[in-house]
Amino acid sequence: MSDHAALDLATGFAEHLADWARALGAPPAALAALRRVGRQLALAGSAGHVCVPLAELAEDGDVAGLRATLLASAVVDAGPPPSGSARPLVVDADGRLYLRRHFDLEGALADLLRARAAAPDAVLDEEAVGALLARFFPPRAGARPDRQRLAAALALLRPLTVISGGPGTGKTTTVAALLGCLLSLQPTLRVALAAPTGKAAARMLEALRARAASLPAALRACLPEEAWTVHRLLGVTATSGRFRHHGGHLLPFDVVVVDEASMLDLALATSLVEAVPPGARLILLGDKDQLAAVEAGAVFAELSAGSRWRASTAARLAALAGAPPVADGEAGALPDSVVWLTESHRFAAGSGIGRLATGINGGHAAATLAWLRDAADGAVQWLDDDGRQPGAALLAACEAGYGDYLEALRCAPHDPATAFAAFERFRILAAVHDGPRGVAALNRHLGQYLRARLGHAPAAGSAWYPGRPVIVLRNDYVLGLYNGDIGLTLADADGRLQVCFPAAGGGFRTLAALRLPEHETAFALTVHKAQGSEFDAVLMVLPDATAAVLSRELLYTGVTRAARQVTLAGSAAAFAAACGRRTLRHSGLAARLAERPSTTVPQPPSGY
Repeated sequence: MSDHAALDLATGFAEHLADWARALGAPPAALAALRRVGRQLALAGSAGHVCVPLAELAEDGDVAGLRATLLASAVVDAGPPPSGSARPLVVDADGRLYLRRHFDLEGALADLLRARAAAPDAVLDEEAVGALLARFFPPRAGARPDRQRLAAALALLRPLTVISGGPGTGKTTTVAALLGCLLSLQPTLRVALAAPTGKAAARMLEALRARAASLPAALRACLPEEAWTVHRLLGVTATSGRFRHHGGHLLPFDVVVVDEASMLDLALATSLVEAVPPGARLILLGDKDQLAAVEAGAVFAELSAGSRWRASTAARLAALAGAPPVADGEAGALPDSVVWLTESHRFAAGSGIGRLATGINGGHAAATLAWLRDAADGAVQWLDDDGRQPGAALLAACEAGYGDYLEALRCAPHDPATAFAAFERFRILAAVHDGPRGVAALNRHLGQYLRARLGHAPAAGSAWYPGRPVIVLRNDYVLGLYNGDIGLTLADADGRLQVCFPAAGGGFRTLAALRLPEHETAFALTVHKAQGSEFDAVLMVLPDATAAVLSRELLYTGVTRAARQVTLAGSAAAFAAACGRRTLRHSGLAARLAERPSTTVPQPPSGY
């Protein structure tokens, strides 16, 4: 959504609130406050905030006065609101103002997570489990604790495990070994693998199969054969968009593993946790330093901000993992639930991409850029490009990046396997969609370049041409296409253009272009759209230094989509602006997790 559209919606929402309050007899001061505060709250929601502190809304610093004025409006409840209230806004005891929907979702998620954290440990044969952990996580040289083994031990013991780690820290390796342990103990265990996007789900399954190659054949046969998007896992209905699985109709699984959990927004996270049976294990994998979800909330970042351990759990983990658990970060919102994986096996700390990611996360803009400009490591490259329009060198780099794809289209114009293999090696990422340095402009340039090089003149009035890559922007449950799916336009043997998509069971399926749901060209993607993906090489185009979207998380997420080589193109000012700005999303989830325990009777995960 554009800034202008968001502003129009926010203004309309604020006027609606004021009209509602006026009809209920609210005083003029309350109406004026609602117009101002309602607009700011709506804009904050479009920026991903779950709530806004009254301290940021009180113009004269009088928080108590603003609270009293809002409560006098007849459309704002003091939280928790009375049962049956339909007032659209809620202000809690700590001075956070919410849309009613966000307040209810956050409270429900906090209750569900608190109940899981309060559940007793699984009853395990610790000798057998210890032997399995030693088998799947052999002893390592050195004094450092094996955090992968610790994470697996925690997931065996507890009903909720949150594992945070950057690229190459072994999240998938840990899960493969963990599933080996679980399935060794109970081969009939029902396991679900899921991720927020189809691309991330496919990558998860592919990586798990690769890591599981060393497992005995009998165990490999027990592993899941597919990975789901979270929406498909929950059984979203094509007509209403609601989920078939929820608190009254739980998922039929004993273990649910969700990768790229940083992409879960508040609403989806709540629906997911609600649908997981109380006695099942829920394992959330992600990277706390990545971008949060597009919609409201930063659930994974809040849950993985730190860890704390009860003495009884710490003692059992020490016995199972061979070393006591490590306390990381701040005091965690949930006890006995969080492990950080900190050692990258893909990027050594001193390697190009690893060093770049570390410098970005640390906010060391000047030192990192100075090193990047002089880096001898071919894995990283800086391209000075500080104009409003992309310069000639940047456009040439964009074109060169798709050289393999161009050659594949020339040599095998009808072969989707060859085309996809070449196309997926490289991607251009941008921080913004619109504007001269955005996705739309870069895609227009590359479309013209590809057609010219291949000699394809587009048909009159048509956007389609051989080689055009597209990304689906809206779920179509009838066609089985989902937001983020990538397709390639290829001609069949008779010259008819069709769009090819990877099929879930392997191979490809083709669709006529006219049947596709909303989509756009995909030579370049926003960093948000690229989450959950990995490419051999990435060219990241930075916007103007004044762009509001620039942040440390955006830069880190873009850089770490690259497995082997990354080029950053932009101005020093834009790089410094991104490194110097952390994304802060207002939320009360951590505070609500610290409230009194839920009255729900917790259940331990199934034991052996």
